[in-house]
Amino acid sequence: MSEKNDGANRDATKRSARERLQMERERQKARDKRRRTLVVSAAVVGVLGLAAVVGLIAANTGKDGGADKAGPVVAPSGATGKDALAIRTGKDEAKSTLTVWEDFRCPACKGFEDNYRATVHELEAKGLLKADYHLVTLIDGNMGGSGSLKGANAAACAQDAGKFAEYHDVLFQNQPQEVDDAYGKNAKLLELAGKVDGLDTPAFRSCVENGTHNSWVAKSHEAFRAGKFRGTPTVLLDGKDIFSDQANPLTPEKLKAQVEAKAGASSGSGSGAGASKAAGKASPSASADTASGATPGATPGVKATRPASSVGGSTASSKTPANSGSDRSGEN
Repeated sequence: MSEKNDGANRDATKRSARERLQMERERQKARDKRRRTLVVSAAVVGVLGLAAVVGLIAANTGKDGGADKAGPVVAPSGATGKDALAIRTGKDEAKSTLTVWEDFRCPACKGFEDNYRATVHELEAKGLLKADYHLVTLIDGNMGGSGSLKGANAAACAQDAGKFAEYHDVLFQNQPQEVDDAYGKNAKLLELAGKVDGLDTPAFRSCVENGTHNSWVAKSHEAFRAGKFRGTPTVLLDGKDIFSDQANPLTPEKLKAQVEAKAGASSGSGSGAGASKAAGKASPSASADTASGATPGATPGVKATRPASSVGGSTASSKTPANSGSDRSGEN
């Protein structure tokens, strides 16, 4: 009997030992599982933290890089007006001032230039008118690209070389389609500089390629937005918006008459052979149609009309004021 009891006790002891061992193994497995979970969680947190740091560094690098690229505000030589944001053509003593806000990618601006170029140059040559050009980047903001900015910078570089008026005209005469950001390529801007005698120099090329006046152009565009102008072109004569008056549409003849009247002359005075000769010398890009008897600045055989509007990257009917719309869309 005692042997049976001893055997039973030994079996019980063995079972108890096995059970304790099994329980210890289960506890160890649980500890291992918790340890693996903690390691994996820590690794995930570490990866996410590293990604956040890398993202922050990348974001800050991008911001710093953009600021470095923009650089300081460098106004072109002879810039005038508030904050030196205008480039003037014509004689300072002229009685009338034409203020023009333009974008080199804007089709309506090209329309204005093509129709009024010869008249403006004629009045400048006679000492009756000076023009203050403000360059903006409306189309870049509306349609993407950088042609407005780079074209304006190149024009400012031409101002440094004393060739703004000629290069300004060349850019509008060779303007690509609005959706074609050809002026976003420095090579195209340098190619067109070859059309202006003496402009394509190492100094000009360096100015264009380095974006010397980019920040100045950006500041000019900020002034355009702050002015709450309705679009480009915006054309003011002695501070009055003369280009958006639908009730009394502007024509080259009306512009000429208003300028001459302010100078104390009748609308028909000063238009003799001497004036025509002076107009011919006003700019190398002045149209030959003036000499043929066509309306100044207009295409031969075509009545001068007001150009279509380019606001928000679209072209409106010529029946609409040329700078109708809103510059709200000019924001990126």
